[in-house]
Amino acid sequence: MKISDVMTKMIEYYQGDSKRVQHFMKVYAYAKAIGEQEELEPELQEILEIAAVTHDIGIKKSEEKYNSSSGKYQEIEGPDEARKLLGEFGLKNETMDRICYLIGHHHTYSRIDGIDYQILVEADFLVNLEEDKSGMKAAHNVKKKIFVTKTGIHYLENLFFER
Repeated sequence: MKISDVMTKMIEYYQGDSKRVQHFMKVYAYAKAIGEQEELEPELQEILEIAAVTHDIGIKKSEEKYNSSSGKYQEIEGPDEARKLLGEFGLKNETMDRICYLIGHHHTYSRIDGIDYQILVEADFLVNLEEDKSGMKAAHNVKKKIFVTKTGIHYLENLFFER
């Protein structure tokens, strides 16, 4: 399986919604880079990268079902949508389960239970801070409360903190 195959499926899934596609592509880029810099094992890196591409797959169903893209609804709807989309790729059960777990928890910051989860959250924050036009105060706040990896902190500081 190639990550580009997952990207193609997600681009098709979000046909006509370039904003969502651009978002997951940026999260993927940061997650891939942070994972590589933090020297994740290859299997964990693959889980991280697939989860980064598919992390917001629950938005479409959430908007249809709840008329909202709220994080809690994304976490509810995302795992089933991901299983449908990723089903054809022949992933091992434990790989699929972990990807779906990450999708189903990527807006829950109180129980981060692995480096793949941590990096996904950090990558999503790097993109969301920019997309939401958050200021330095918000960046300092997430640095204190959320960021843990050396690479994630380095990226955050270089992107959002003035010298």
